[in-house]
Amino acid sequence: MPKSVYKIFLAAVLIILSACTGPKVRPPESVLDTPEHHYQNGMKYYEKGEFDTATREFQMAKDLQPKYAPAYAGLALIDAQKRNFESAFANLEKADDYARNDGEKTLVLIGNMRVLTARRGKNWLEDVEADFQQGVKLSPQNAALFYYMGQAHKTAYQFERAGDDFKKVLELSTDYILDANREWNLVQIIQRAAPGTIVGKEIALIDKIDRADTAALFIQELKLDKLLVEKAPKFDTGFKPPGANDFSAQTMVKAAAATDIENHVLKADIDEVIKLNLRGLAPYPDHTFHPDEEINRAAYAVMLEDIIIAITKDEALAAKFIGQTSPFPDIRSDHWAFNAIMTVSSRGIMAAKDIATGEFRPQDSVSGAEALLIIRQLKEKLKL
Repeated sequence: MPKSVYKIFLAAVLIILSACTGPKVRPPESVLDTPEHHYQNGMKYYEKGEFDTATREFQMAKDLQPKYAPAYAGLALIDAQKRNFESAFANLEKADDYARNDGEKTLVLIGNMRVLTARRGKNWLEDVEADFQQGVKLSPQNAALFYYMGQAHKTAYQFERAGDDFKKVLELSTDYILDANREWNLVQIIQRAAPGTIVGKEIALIDKIDRADTAALFIQELKLDKLLVEKAPKFDTGFKPPGANDFSAQTMVKAAAATDIENHVLKADIDEVIKLNLRGLAPYPDHTFHPDEEINRAAYAVMLEDIIIAITKDEALAAKFIGQTSPFPDIRSDHWAFNAIMTVSSRGIMAAKDIATGEFRPQDSVSGAEALLIIRQLKEKLKL
């Protein structure tokens, strides 16, 4: 066989072998069984927090088209959610290699922005801004670019710049309008609340605060430990036979104030709040604090009322509104937190949650931004 023919034959064999050992392409089974459709489904499930289903959809898109860039960008988001950033960036590199047009290249840049924001490594914000600028050159009207730049600025506590980004999304009037409007409103609340500490800025981004977050806010933002002289515990001075309570007293002395906060990151703040004996944030009878227990609006009102009474020294406030008619359609006058809700609402510190109906919504959770704004209003009303 001539050498030239042999070389051609060998090349053909290598091509065939390469095709056989390459990624197996799954043929579509229906009209909607397309990479694009599975990617869109994957993103929908990802945003809903259904990560296993999202992964399946991204994988199905990749099975149909092994070099489909959006599928790899989607898998990178899943990796970032699992804190597997090495795998996330590896998938983004593949996505970048396979991107076929400006739209897919922009999508990969957005994915990289989101993963960088989730990881928050060294110089992460500068890297996000570089991706953003590159994306704007490719797709200047892409709302997602501005939306996720806003998320990055918000995460970096640059709230004014975040507000500008979300406002730009609203001006574009395309995608992300509802999300951008919600985020823009949140940023406005945070700016009005003006958190003065890193802890305050971090908690401002929390959707639902818990008892530990509340303790940190009261100590860090309100400086409650400096505002109040520690409230001494009340002792029963009635006569008891000698030795009657010796054992229980010794047990209480040895027991920690809260046994479930030893390794909690906010332990120092919780300890300070416990010392203040604040109604609503005291340890439970079993010496547990329940740091992860969410705070609702009624409980927050009770805490604020106790703070107001402690600062003003007006003990009569604790029963001032008993027997009065409730101005809130969802709060009866015999509600356990009625007096506290009236105390804070009458002073303009907290107000109805639903302006249209006038409902206070006592069971609703309290966001970090809302909690901060209420603390600011407390300071203003009490001239602290």
